[in-house]
Amino acid sequence: MTPHAFAREIKAALAPHADAERALAMRAYMRHQFDFIGVPTPLRRQAVTPVFKQLPVQNAEHLLACANRLWTMPAREYQYVATDLLARNWKTLAVTDLAHLQTIAQHASWWDTIDPLAAVVGDVLKAARVQTPQAHAQAAMDSALLHESMWVRRIAMIHQLGWRAHTDEDRLFGYARSLAAESDFFIRKAIGWALRDYARHAPEAVSDFLSASRDIISPLTLREASKHLPPIR
Repeated sequence: MTPHAFAREIKAALAPHADAERALAMRAYMRHQFDFIGVPTPLRRQAVTPVFKQLPVQNAEHLLACANRLWTMPAREYQYVATDLLARNWKTLAVTDLAHLQTIAQHASWWDTIDPLAAVVGDVLKAARVQTPQAHAQAAMDSALLHESMWVRRIAMIHQLGWRAHTDEDRLFGYARSLAAESDFFIRKAIGWALRDYARHAPEAVSDFLSASRDIISPLTLREASKHLPPIR
């Protein structure tokens, strides 16, 4: 199935579930930045699953072309379908494909698509780290941390969510320090989220980092990171 044919099938699958009134509420929730057709997440995923099953993903190029095609469609739900498609087929992707995901991330960017893309990036990099620990696959995120797009930097900060024992602690704390001076809410929130997640595995390490970094991290980051920790000294 070509990317264009796939997109047509997705559109046809969602069309019967469109709800103009719900679309207005969804648009308002996203601060009127995107248009919606009004299909909530559970129903959207149910509707497109048969189409996903009909799509034999041939290779990374084919997968990314399908995601790209969906990304160009006007309603936000199609971009959500694209992130679900990538998440479903992340094993098709390699570290060399991450630059393409970063390109996608720079279009129609907001947390609702960036965070699922970060999860896909994380899955690919975690697999590479587990399979070849000395390969330095995460170096791709070192450059992402310096990217001009704040959303790409957010991906770099949160890509290790859920990694637990596989977390590259030096990168986690180093990234947090590098981004600490940024004033953007979504960056500060991302730092706190990443640290809070790792604190479930290594609470003492995160507590020590927060204690040593109080002078540079924002109150928002500190509050988010320390939610489940004893008071930071």
